[in-house]
Amino acid sequence: MLRHLPNLITALRILLVLPLCWLIDSGRYDGALVLAAIAAFSDALDGFLAKRFGWQSWIGGMLDPIADKLLLTATFVWLALAGDLPGWLAALVVGRDLAIVAGAIAYHNLVGPFDAAPSRLSKATTVVQLVFVLSELLRLSHWLMLPTSLRIALVTATAATTVASGLHYIVVWGARARAALQARREKKA
Repeated sequence: MLRHLPNLITALRILLVLPLCWLIDSGRYDGALVLAAIAAFSDALDGFLAKRFGWQSWIGGMLDPIADKLLLTATFVWLALAGDLPGWLAALVVGRDLAIVAGAIAYHNLVGPFDAAPSRLSKATTVVQLVFVLSELLRLSHWLMLPTSLRIALVTATAATTVASGLHYIVVWGARARAALQARREKKA
């Protein structure tokens, strides 16, 4: 029974998305900060439990990145809609995720099954985006005033890792698709 605990934690993280967006929309940044911190902690906890006790599962491998994408995409979009962060940054985050999902669908339909494990760069991007979201909510909640230079550095790091990760997926999976299709053509010949 405990083997399903990481998946339950991930599912609960998905359930936090709507209240988090509502809190941002309502300008209740202190509550949004608490929920975002809980979500970030739950992401680390479910991964730790799954790896530490060998409780990894196919469904967990699919649910965890979906939960991360839902949480981060929704938070970036709602903060941008509220005028609290640059719209271009939210568009960059959403665009990267759409490109990854579209690429995965295309790969699956044109080439075949694939390993959906995130790259190290993708994991780093998720961490940077989470840190940025938490710092923005911390700033907006007025619990701690962050220097403008730190915010600029976090915006820059978030944009840079998001672009780098998106390009990395395109290059790596594009090369794998070309190699698989070439092998398929050679096998037919």
